[in-house]
Amino acid sequence: MQYFVNSDSIVRKIWGKSDTILFIFAGAAAEFALNKAVDWLYFTGRLPSDPIGRLFSTVRYARSIVFSTTEAANEAIETISKIHKGVEKSRGYSIPDWAYRDVLFMLIHYSIAAYELLEKKLNDTEKEEVYNVFVRVGDRMGLKELPRDYKKWLPVRAAHLENDLTKSEYTIDLFNQYRKQLGNTRYSLLIEAQKLVVPVIVKNYMGFSNIQWLAPGVPLYKISRLVRLDNVVKTLLLPKEYREQINALNVVNE
Repeated sequence: MQYFVNSDSIVRKIWGKSDTILFIFAGAAAEFALNKAVDWLYFTGRLPSDPIGRLFSTVRYARSIVFSTTEAANEAIETISKIHKGVEKSRGYSIPDWAYRDVLFMLIHYSIAAYELLEKKLNDTEKEEVYNVFVRVGDRMGLKELPRDYKKWLPVRAAHLENDLTKSEYTIDLFNQYRKQLGNTRYSLLIEAQKLVVPVIVKNYMGFSNIQWLAPGVPLYKISRLVRLDNVVKTLLLPKEYREQINALNVVNE
């Protein structure tokens, strides 16, 4: 049976741990709110009504592709494309291609950033592997102008960050919704988690301070995993309705 991602791939290691996925989610939550095309998800009403759930949905789709057979992964990608085409039809015009690329680029960047924060630095070959998996997703979706390797992608990613982000009324509303859903304490932790993985330009737009209160806690969290206390930590930090969803993201011996 052929899988979309090889069983020994670094991508499976990244997407097989719930805590790594949480940091991917945290970073994407900040950058996504700044994207100039975020109004598309306001059009359906789903994002402002449940922003945390909407972002979890995106993460679940990405993860399901990583652990699926090639056939099932391709079907999932085509389903994603059909959903977006339906929204485009309802609104009367197309989502810009750069907006699709931006979401893909977020998955690449935060996959690497989250894993390096919680595990270890990736070498060039591993980064290339992460990039190639998500480029295959983009190719299947019919996205254009995707660089063919990781090093060529880096300046393209930088240009997208420069051109496609802005702080808007949507950004402010989304962060207000994050606070509403998470509560003040968990919202503060979300901001601190974002500081550890987002690019400088995102920090600047959001006005994040340079003080990283959560950084000293990362080594302690790594120790907690060794003695199996990490689930206790996540139980305290996550809203009840999301705990089971997050714990279900852990993959053992996939």
